[in-house]
Amino acid sequence: MEHPSTGSPVLRDTPTFSITSINAMDSKTLKGSIDVELGPEVTNERGEVITIASERMPESLRGLSKDEIAGLNKKLVRKIDLIILPIIGILYIMNYIDRQNLAAAKLQGIMQDLNMNTQQFATAVSILFIGYLPFQIPSNLLIAKIPRPGMYICVAVMIWGSISAATSAVTTYKQLLAVRAILGIAEAVFFPGAIYYLSAWYTKTELGKRIASLYIAQQVGNAFGGLFAAAIFQLDGTHNIRGWQWLFIIEGSATVGIGAICAFFMPEFPHNSRILTQLERDLAVWRVESEAGAAEGAAQDEQESVLKGFGKALCDPKLLLLILCNLLSQAQGSIANYFPTLIRSLGFSDTISLLLTAPPYILAGFVYYWLMWYSDRKNTAYPIILTCIAISIGMYIIPMSTLNVGARYFSMMILPFASVGPQLVLYKTINLHLARPVSKRAAASALVNAIGGTSNIWASYLYYAPPQFFAAFGTLMSCAFLFAATITFYRWLVMRENKRLDSGRPEEIAKVIKGGVTEQMIQLNWRYEMY
Repeated sequence: MEHPSTGSPVLRDTPTFSITSINAMDSKTLKGSIDVELGPEVTNERGEVITIASERMPESLRGLSKDEIAGLNKKLVRKIDLIILPIIGILYIMNYIDRQNLAAAKLQGIMQDLNMNTQQFATAVSILFIGYLPFQIPSNLLIAKIPRPGMYICVAVMIWGSISAATSAVTTYKQLLAVRAILGIAEAVFFPGAIYYLSAWYTKTELGKRIASLYIAQQVGNAFGGLFAAAIFQLDGTHNIRGWQWLFIIEGSATVGIGAICAFFMPEFPHNSRILTQLERDLAVWRVESEAGAAEGAAQDEQESVLKGFGKALCDPKLLLLILCNLLSQAQGSIANYFPTLIRSLGFSDTISLLLTAPPYILAGFVYYWLMWYSDRKNTAYPIILTCIAISIGMYIIPMSTLNVGARYFSMMILPFASVGPQLVLYKTINLHLARPVSKRAAASALVNAIGGTSNIWASYLYYAPPQFFAAFGTLMSCAFLFAATITFYRWLVMRENKRLDSGRPEEIAKVIKGGVTEQMIQLNWRYEMY
């Protein structure tokens, strides 16, 4: 039987999990009854044997042995990795280059050419987020419902590339503000959309490293953005065009071209992807569905309205805590907007400052991958976040307490991964802890990123009074302490929910269901992972 709109098989519904049916069961019996619903065993990408719910297994897979399914799963993951990750990575590199090129343009005289003071430049940086933040929410709610999210993302890429290139034509401060505000609206599609898109393809043991690949691409954009800018600035004066204008023209035009190319190759959702065979589509949907009760394109999820999912997200107290965590984490990530300025405060020339921005970001890329590899392998999050916070606090102290160039550059080497690292774990946590319905997950991902991103607005005004930047580093250190306290409380909250699930008592499980966990997830022995 095929879904009428997609042509994909309609997977059988899981039998409803009834609270009344477990009244007479103790914890051990309950867990056993849940385990009966699971199977067969499948080898994941780490070679571990896991159990996947067979109740919703599509007919096309039922005739395959465990080894055949394991081999098909391995082939599928490799295939989507080779296609999806390079495309998403390249697009995010261009996203970050286009967003951060204003920081590089500052070194080439854009402030003088447009008669801006320091306060006005900070406003030009922050106004991007005025459009960027609120438009993430409707965009992510839309991407959860449209059949071709890949095309939607790529069209947005081409639009923001065009706007970025148009920045080269501004001649006044007000024109720059207008272009930056519109650029923020166009860029709002990408990041929360990419996170949601990845979570539609990958299981919880795979998602962390894929989110890490997105952040690695960000660091590549940061690192090579400075190198590209240094090279492009050599065109200063060619055809009477300033170096910073060439920067916007070249990088914006490149973004348009890359977005157009990627539009032809970027897959859609697993259930309607053109790059997969029917058998691979069935497995791709089943993999995700078997962990959280439904997958993108499943009939029960299509019945959930966008507004209802948005309302469920707003009513979940866990979301409020995750928003606060991300707000405090993104405030620390605001360093990226002023990193060339921070490096130049060490006394280097403009060109050398741009070149010295590369090593910290390259190091951050390697550390990001290791952090998420460890998180996936150990199913852990909390220790990683606390470790990064502790390191970042130490690195904030160094530039405030000494003018030694070596010590200060050492802190700049460490800060990109220590201050931003927790965000990777947070986004993985959001997509796992607020997984269903998919409209709720889409809304939650956008809300966390949108509201958390408001910190980029006020944090832009902290980077004054070089070389020690007491206001900036002091504020960010305070954010780190509060972040540690908030994530600790969040961990206590979800561990309490796990204890309720482990108890097997109907009244306790009912409280967890009220908190957002679905009956299908309980059937699959689902737990909050915050160890």
